[in-house]
Amino acid sequence: MKARRAELKSQMDATRAQIDEANERIEARTGRNLPLAILIGLAMGFAMLFSLIVVKELFMIVAAVLIAFTAFELASALRASGRRVPRWPTVLAALATVPAAFYLGDSGKWLVTVAGIAFVVLWRSAELASPRLRAPAREVWLDLAAGTFIQVYVPFLASYAVLLAAQDGGQWWTLAFLILVISVDTGAYATGLTFGKHPMAPRISPKKTWEGFAGSVGAAFIAGILLSLFMIGQPWWFGFVFGAVIVATATIGDLTESLIKRDLGIKDISTWLPGHGGFLDRMDSIVLSSAAAYVLYLIFA
Repeated sequence: MKARRAELKSQMDATRAQIDEANERIEARTGRNLPLAILIGLAMGFAMLFSLIVVKELFMIVAAVLIAFTAFELASALRASGRRVPRWPTVLAALATVPAAFYLGDSGKWLVTVAGIAFVVLWRSAELASPRLRAPAREVWLDLAAGTFIQVYVPFLASYAVLLAAQDGGQWWTLAFLILVISVDTGAYATGLTFGKHPMAPRISPKKTWEGFAGSVGAAFIAGILLSLFMIGQPWWFGFVFGAVIVATATIGDLTESLIKRDLGIKDISTWLPGHGGFLDRMDSIVLSSAAAYVLYLIFA
């Protein structure tokens, strides 16, 4: 029995070593802990799925949490680079766009976004009364531009998903475009990891390849057709339009966030989501795609 236990322990240690070695190879190539990344991704996906299907107001809460954390971590990253962006006013202004989008519609979302920008600008301007927070005029203007950029890039664009979910049948369009974004990311990741050889934008995102982009296009068309037929009640050909638009916006969003990180000299916006980096590292493909999905809904639904 002792010999058997020793043999079993030896086999388990060997298996664990093989798994660890495989995870290290994957992490070295992808830059993240893949099993943990999948687990966190599934948890976030389940929260969105449950909220959209059960009660749409719950999706507003889920979106508010994601937008708040994303705005806070981007403000923190900009502050670390030298920009004086007031974090809590930024988060409060970002949060205000979510109920505005859900209850007041597109015009209300625009008004609240403009008011949020004014709030952040006035807060930073009021800070100049403190000698410790004063800065040259050029630096102050850059601070104001950074605060404005956050409000437009994160809450304004991302809250289009909330605006879309609030429409008649919009929860299915919201769920469809989120599934499509996930399909695009998965297709790019799988084909890029397997066949990727030719960098797509080496100065911005060295690990993004043309092979991965081709995989994302294929996944987008397949998922777009299936979602058009079985979820949002559109003809099969709309799947090509849906897929093409979302693969374009998701790719542009991914490259935009990579460019921001490269300009800031960081690998991830934050380390709050193990295996993913930060919330913006997961939201980068969604923010622009949500606005595109809303426009498609207005045209075709």
